[in-house]
Amino acid sequence: TPVYASAEPAPVEAPPPPMPEVVREPAVPKTAKSEKAEAEQAAQEMAEHIQAGMAQEPPPYHYPPLDLLQEGKGELGGEALVELNANKQRLSDTIHSFGIDANIVNVTRGPSVTRYELELDQGVRLNKLTNLSDDIALSLGASGVRIAPIPGKISMVGIEVPNKLVSPVNIRTVLSSQEFQDSPSKVSFAVGKDIGGKCIVGNIAKLPHLLIAGTTGSGKSVCTNSLIISLLYKASPEEVRLIMVDPKMVELGIYNGIPHLLIPVVTDPKKAAGALQWAVTEMMKRYRMFAEVGVRDLASYNAKAAKTEGMDTMPQVVVVIDELADLMLVAAKEVEESICRVAQMGRASGMHLIIATQRPSADVITGLMKANIPSRIAFAVASAMESRIILDTQGAEKLVGRGDMLYFPLGSGKPTRVQGCLISDQEVAAVVDYVKQNSGSAQYDDQVMQEIEQHAAEKDKASKGVGGSSPVDGEEEYDELINSAIEVVLETGQASVSMLQRRLKLGYARAARLVDQMEEKGVVGPFEGSKARQLLITKEQWQEMQYRQGIVSQPPEPEAPPPEENPAPSYADAPPFDVDEALDRADEDTL
Repeated sequence: TPVYASAEPAPVEAPPPPMPEVVREPAVPKTAKSEKAEAEQAAQEMAEHIQAGMAQEPPPYHYPPLDLLQEGKGELGGEALVELNANKQRLSDTIHSFGIDANIVNVTRGPSVTRYELELDQGVRLNKLTNLSDDIALSLGASGVRIAPIPGKISMVGIEVPNKLVSPVNIRTVLSSQEFQDSPSKVSFAVGKDIGGKCIVGNIAKLPHLLIAGTTGSGKSVCTNSLIISLLYKASPEEVRLIMVDPKMVELGIYNGIPHLLIPVVTDPKKAAGALQWAVTEMMKRYRMFAEVGVRDLASYNAKAAKTEGMDTMPQVVVVIDELADLMLVAAKEVEESICRVAQMGRASGMHLIIATQRPSADVITGLMKANIPSRIAFAVASAMESRIILDTQGAEKLVGRGDMLYFPLGSGKPTRVQGCLISDQEVAAVVDYVKQNSGSAQYDDQVMQEIEQHAAEKDKASKGVGGSSPVDGEEEYDELINSAIEVVLETGQASVSMLQRRLKLGYARAARLVDQMEEKGVVGPFEGSKARQLLITKEQWQEMQYRQGIVSQPPEPEAPPPEENPAPSYADAPPFDVDEALDRADEDTL
């Protein structure tokens, strides 16, 4: 159990020297090739920053005191009891009015909802009660009720009704609880309180990855802040390091400078993809080290390193992504691939993902990502379909917001309704300032590591093998069938992917790349929707281009001009036609 220090600040260290002024060059129009190179450069720079941060030895860590956080308010008095008794009587009358034999045997008041426990008689089907959820909500004057079986109790069903008088759960209440203090894991975090008033503490090592989803204003950012602050109270920088990705640029920027950070908070989506790629590289590096030492996971490695001279312990790394939807719009393929690889293999190496998103649609949370991120937290959503996307079951559409969540960790049979912890911006700022002043700020270095250079080279080599092309002296190397494709296009007079597939017996992807390369060479025009691509050169011009490039040894023979033909007589050259004269000649012929 960490010993919390007093709130007296230590002497402030001298500020770092100012950064040199950056001279910006005039903007140059970007092409597809330059954007790809820029993304790879950003990813490599991000990996260098992270590796340099891993090499820094942080100063001694002073745990922040609980006095920086606000205390929770006391229990509600008689008003809450009056509300509870009134709802109990209305609920009993409503159930019996629909002919359901059930008795309310227990009432449990939580921070935001009250659970009325019903014991169903033999022969009463559960769906008969769940179909009355709208009628029950109408009789109680509630926005909605949630009806679900109670785990561990036979023939017991819970009807969860929102409270009119809500008692918030301050994070100090959970951090000071016995559940959090006795948790041995250094990546424990405060979740909140369940309906029974029990403090819920999560363990990232057992999750081992977490998906947080819900609509705007439902409590995702507060939950993320609670998780990060919990780690600051539980672990030192030698034990846990953080990587934060914040595309919105306003949620996690306050944590810049804390010693737990490997790099400054990432706001550029391209660099975020690079940070995730670094996580994959670090994960594979750790597994190679585990194999050399003969251990299976990070805990065994650190235990052996503590007893062996010359071996250094490795910290657990938690990657926090505040908004996944924006990353999927910019670099969907790279982000999804990196997330899936870390999610599949990261647990034993101590790499964990915390992903939050406000748009839980299938194009953001793909099926592959859901399969590899087993633990979920669902806040209020708009529809049952969105609830199924997050939890694979409905129920999140019945939540009331303001921190009301369904917590579904790995190994739990059904989600648990929890009122999330509340932490204000002032409390976050107070804790972060204390950590910076008493434990030193994070040190960022631009040193380039040999391992990152090797990773960038391997990634570039892999991209060449997959794409079928590589940059050579600043020029793109074209497909080996590009000349044959151009001849087919000039012969047939049309440049279509399907035609190249038939004539050259290719797949769709390669035929489409050939058409794009012909457009780059200036052979065909750009794509114009339903119209066919326009041919920009003739067959003779193409042969001339091949001769200049040394592909053919003889220049094309000039085409002989077509023979002159006698022009057909036109009606304009004929003498004027007189109708009377023609009739006179016809009479003479008749006579």
